Amino acid sequence: MSIYTRTGDSGTTSLFGGKRISKADCQVETYGSIDELTSFIGLTGTKIKNKKDKQLLIEIQKDLYQIMGFLSGAKVDLLVLEKKVTEFEKTIDLIEEKLPKLNKFILPGGNEISALFQILRVICRKAERVMVNYYENNLTMKQLNNVLIYLNRLSDLFFILARKYGKKNEVVL
Repeated sequence: MSIYTRTGDSGTTSLFGGKRISKADCQVETYGSIDELTSFIGLTGTKIKNKKDKQLLIEIQKDLYQIMGFLSGAKVDLLVLEKKVTEFEKTIDLIEEKLPKLNKFILPGGNEISALFQILRVICRKAERVMVNYYENNLTMKQLNNVLIYLNRLSDLFFILARKYGKKNEVVL
């Protein structure tokens, strides 16, 4: 089977179940922004040696694939995201306890892994903004609220991971 189908050559794409919509549709932009985030998480994961953090990134990618499936029309229950948000908060708290108190802005960078987590934070925030736009136009989709909370907390997690990996190299204003 070939990777190309030619069905998208006219600027449309297929949702789960076969419905075709414009590639410029807000729905496609929303799951596309999450796909972008997932790919950058994969890149970051290739640089990490810590097995626990590497596994965390894989679990996040799996969550994001569930979200993309939901956004493309698959029947996916996203209530599990509430538990994931709680887990993120616990992880953030544990890492933050070991870091110096933050009272200034941090410049993204410091070292490669820290910079990659800052890029993840920014891409996650962008995906969150796109999701807000989609959510505001689809208020009947109650599960989208769980996705908004998940993405918001995920960007916080990426920020704290950037601090963890850049601890000795942070440049503050």
